[in-house]
Formats: sequence, structure tokens, C-alpha cells
Amino acid sequence: MTSSFEFHTYPARLSDAERDRALKSLRDGAALGRLSHDTFIRRMELALAARRSDELAVLTADLPNADVATERRWSKLVFGTVEAVSGFTVRLRRAWQAERLPKLQLPNPGSPYPLRIGRDPASGLRLNHETVSRVHAELSRQSGVWVLRDLGSTNGTTVNGRRVIGASVVQDGDQIGFGRMLFRLASD
Repeated sequence: MTSSFEFHTYPARLSDAERDRALKSLRDGAALGRLSHDTFIRRMELALAARRSDELAVLTADLPNADVATERRWSKLVFGTVEAVSGFTVRLRRAWQAERLPKLQLPNPGSPYPLRIGRDPASGLRLNHETVSRVHAELSRQSGVWVLRDLGSTNGTTVNGRRVIGASVVQDGDQIGFGRMLFRLASD
């Protein structure tokens, strides 16, 4: 006669490390506002009573992994620092160049005609450079302010490093560019 023994095989008992990871994830989720206080308390109780890993996994499935959250914080910090340093170097380069740029004297404010800028011999300011269009831009006084207008140039007109689309108000000290030729505006 053979007898049959029933063996109940239970999954391995949860380790303290597994339970601690789940509890930390719940604490982080509550700290980040991902869990209400009541939900946090209930899940903590269930985590402490859990016997299997899958029970813990269900309790933390909707929360970001602590390692992922830490990685996101670090990547934000690193990218933010790189962005700040990059922006600083651009500003430093502009400031360094601005003092060494040739000055472009603003015309007499009483002049009724705009100052045409380009390679055309009839231009008021003739710039003989391959990146400057024949009729590149014009500078005029309108309603008490100086306005720089791009006239459909091929290589563009810039004010303080930004491309002019149509027209832009300019003032003394601005860095302006026609193609690759750069100047610093100066008044009397």
C-alpha cells in the first residue's frame, strides 16, 4: 500500500531587503504626492503583511522606481548645469566680441531717408563681402526709435545674434550682422 504525502511548497519567504525596497518606494511615492495618506497607510500595512514578492509588486506597480526617480533627478541636474554653462559661454563670447567689433555709427536722426546697406554701389553703406547681398538691409528712424529691416537678404541680418525676420528695433550698443560681417551700433 502506498501512501501519498501532500507537500505544500510555499514560495521562499520574503527577504528583509525586498520588503525594505517596497516600503521605501511607498514612502517616496507619498513624499512625491503620488499617494494619499490613507492609501499610503493601507499599502504599508499590506506590505508588512505580505508573504510573497508578487504581493509587494502589486503595491508598488503604479509608483516610479526609486532608482529611476533618482536617475531623473540627476539627469535634470546635469542637463540644467550643462545648459547654464552653455548659455554662459555664449554670453561671454558675445561680450568678448562686442568690444572688438567695428563700430557702425547711427545716421543723423533728422535724415528723411533710410540708410541702405548692401553690396550695391548706390547703397549708403556699401559692404563688399561675399555674404552680404546687393540690397541687404536698411536702417531708419521711425517714431523716435531705430529700426533695422532685412530686405530679403540671402545670408540674413542679425541683432544680438538673433535673425531679423522683417524688422527689429535696435539701439546704441547692439551687435548687428549682415551675413558674416558684424558691427556694434554706436551713437554720437
